[in-house]
Amino acid sequence: MTTLILAEHDGKQIAAATLHAVSAAQKLGSVHILVAGSDCSDIAEQAGKINGVEKVLYAEAPHYAEPLAEEIAPLLVSLSGSYRYLAAAADSFGKNIMPRVAALLNCSQISDLTEILDEKTFVRPTYAGNVFVTVSSDETKLVLTFRSSAFDKAEYGNQSISVENVPSIPAKNQSRFVSRKLTQSDRPELTQARVVVSGGRALGSKEKFDELLIPLTDVLGAAIGASRAAVDAGYAPNDCQVGQTGKIVAPELYIAVGISGAIQHVAGMQDSKVVVAINKDPDAQIFNVVDFGVVGDLFEIIPKFTEILKKALNA
Repeated sequence: MTTLILAEHDGKQIAAATLHAVSAAQKLGSVHILVAGSDCSDIAEQAGKINGVEKVLYAEAPHYAEPLAEEIAPLLVSLSGSYRYLAAAADSFGKNIMPRVAALLNCSQISDLTEILDEKTFVRPTYAGNVFVTVSSDETKLVLTFRSSAFDKAEYGNQSISVENVPSIPAKNQSRFVSRKLTQSDRPELTQARVVVSGGRALGSKEKFDELLIPLTDVLGAAIGASRAAVDAGYAPNDCQVGQTGKIVAPELYIAVGISGAIQHVAGMQDSKVVVAINKDPDAQIFNVVDFGVVGDLFEIIPKFTEILKKALNA
């Protein structure tokens, strides 16, 4: 069985989520990867160096310069003939494109896979991660998305697989790219960080959110996360949201500051190796999923915690 993975990239680098998808797809057999873009043949060459990738397809056209689902989905469908599986990471990129692919192919999509049992049987979460279901399908073609935090990241090797150029599909012109506004940060990317510090609505304001959490993340070299309530209140940008409707993270250390522990938030961080929570409410739901919990005033605890860490790390 062969899987064709759609590569996510920014024109300079393949996204880490795609490396996780490659690792997952290897459990199903051979792995091919599709790079679509404009003037980014170096990305295709980069894809050929990923361990486990046996073939690289490269489609170049001006209308692939931005990953518009209305343009990329028909391309993937046009190349689907010999593949049993068409796949991508279960992030915003994959969630936007792959359902369109499944619709165009009139086949099933099995989303957010966390485990592959065999060539037709998979495990995925439901009910905000409180239940894991086993799904089996005998269809001859399937569209899959993989949860990055559930699979190791494929590494780059020394091999260099030749790139096969494939024809583009004429532009559909059903949508157009207008602009992109990105949050610039020197901190690690949220879904790839070894340490994540997340703040909740209890911080009270954006000023307090930044005042307390930024020094702590600087000391730990951590990424900043936030609960949905904190994002909705304007304390942090949308791309910091951790949870079922945000980003799924699984760092080595997750520190939850002033987060109550709503089901949708826990669904986004429950795979973290070690979880620490600081909350003044001893009955907060977050304490049900932590390894270490501190009950107290976060406005007193966080500055002290940060100072202790500074001294310990500089000793």
